[in-house]
Formats: sequence, C-alpha cells, structure tokens
Amino acid sequence: MQIIVTDQNGGEHVLEAIEGWRVMEIIRDHGLPIKAECGGACCCATCHVYVDEAWQNKLFPPRDDEIEMLDEAPDYEDHSRLSCQLIMSPELNGLKLTLTESAKP
Repeated sequence: MQIIVTDQNGGEHVLEAIEGWRVMEIIRDHGLPIKAECGGACCCATCHVYVDEAWQNKLFPPRDDEIEMLDEAPDYEDHSRLSCQLIMSPELNGLKLTLTESAKP
C-alpha cells in the first residue's frame, strides 16, 4: 500500500504504508516535515493535512475531538484532517494529501 504526500515545498513523495498505522506515523517515519507533537492523541493539530478532493468522500467523517482540534489550526480548510486520525487500510491505498504550513516543524 502507498500514500502520496505533497510536502510544503510542492515536492511529491510516494510512501510505502503499513495497514493499521496512522497516516501521521507513516509520514513521520519517512522523514517528511511534520510536527506531530502529541504523537497521535488528537490534542495538538500539528499533524494537520489537506486531503485531496478525490479522497474526501472516501474517508470516515471526523469525530468531534478532531473537529475541535482542526478549529484551532490556523490554516484550516474544508478538506483539512488530522493525519493522526486516519488509519491506513486497503481502502486508503493511493491516498493523496498535502502537508500544511502549520504542520511544519
């Protein structure tokens, strides 16, 4: 499985992904610039990403705690998600997303 990540400078990266891992962990473990300060506890919004439009309806809706955290992100948009709340599965193979400026370390 793979995810396709565009970094803050516009570079595109195809990352190998492991089922059951948080998308945030996959991004971080491949060395891309993402803060992810809380380590996946959904309490900081520093793993904020933009999900490609084609994938938005394929994801489960965000929970209330994720929505609260996203409201605090300075660069929030309609296609924003916390990558720590996206769990890799075969259905997400090929997921495209972009790292936000607020996630940059």
